[in-house]
Amino acid sequence: MNILIADKLSESAKKDLSTLGAIIRFEPDLTAENLPEAVQDAEVLIVRSTKVTKETIDRASNLSLIIRAGAGVNTIDLEEASTRGIHVSNCPGKNSDAVAELAMGLIIAADRRIADGTMDLRNGVWNKKLYGNASGLKDRTLSVIGMGSIGRGTADRAKAFGMNVAAWSRSLTPEKAEAWGVEYCATPKEAASKADALSIHLAAGKATTHFINAEILNAMKDGAILVNTSRGEVVDTAALKSVIKEKGIKAALDVYENEPGASAKEFNDTELAAVITGTHHIGASTDQASEAIASEVVNIVKAYIESGKPLHQVNHQEKSLAHYNLIVRHINKVGVLAGVLDELKAASINIEEMENSIFSGGRAAVCTLKLDDSPAESVLEKIRSNENIIQIALK
Repeated sequence: MNILIADKLSESAKKDLSTLGAIIRFEPDLTAENLPEAVQDAEVLIVRSTKVTKETIDRASNLSLIIRAGAGVNTIDLEEASTRGIHVSNCPGKNSDAVAELAMGLIIAADRRIADGTMDLRNGVWNKKLYGNASGLKDRTLSVIGMGSIGRGTADRAKAFGMNVAAWSRSLTPEKAEAWGVEYCATPKEAASKADALSIHLAAGKATTHFINAEILNAMKDGAILVNTSRGEVVDTAALKSVIKEKGIKAALDVYENEPGASAKEFNDTELAAVITGTHHIGASTDQASEAIASEVVNIVKAYIESGKPLHQVNHQEKSLAHYNLIVRHINKVGVLAGVLDELKAASINIEEMENSIFSGGRAAVCTLKLDDSPAESVLEKIRSNENIIQIALK
């Protein structure tokens, strides 16, 4: 198996991949522009920040698996990968602690104006009176929007600082909120209105672009803290600039709309940079997170080699298109299943999913065929007529 690693990955992970019998090409400096040329012979592509475009996927005639060495997959053209029958997997939860740690760090940095104070010290300015004004965190309320693993991790850390935690998430129920020790909010706007600090933890996508809009931002208390460690496009930057100016919102950001890539480049939104506490999209960038992600990449490849099914696939059809299950118990011989498939093909019935399991001893097997339509009784009789068919059932 040929594997192209198009971003940084630990030496231990590369060694472990090699022990699986894979041929490794390590080209961490590839970009979205030159990846299409480099990917042509790869069967597995591993990326972190490098974008995987439609052009890359179309040029990769042997590609069957793309692994995002991280959680989000917004840098990969999922629609094109799915159209071409290419698995896309990620490493969920492996960087959760790192991002949650940074979220708390940004809350403290915004409250204590650590970045501004550091800049003044470097410029030879001592101003204890100015920087001695801070709200503090104990008994304040952190509102979390998005209670996935990172959101929950941030909530837990906030509680350790003595903060109260309120939360909104699409899947959050009052019962879950009670079990997690947070106050349930029915809407994002309600969560924002309660917040002394508001931390955003939403995945990127069409449904979440500018999810944090002017209405939600204006619901925040004057002088409250806004932290975004998710994706830049989740927050409406123009609306954020407005509430920073009009409501004194203290923004602490790790991600930005139209941010530069991984290499050193200019950051063009100097107007925003002048009024925020900011980091350089480094939430997941700790040694601990990198090693955990690298280890999971190896696990994904290993599972794929052994079973043909990668772990954590994100572009699998969630709701089956099938309406009927045909269960076929049969003698484990060459051509038996082919005969079943031929009969279904002749009846213009499509197989949406299929799984064949062998019983101990290897003499018999059971195959479950998920079908888009119900076979007529005449089709079932033709299948039953094969002496190697033990029994069939349509459900």
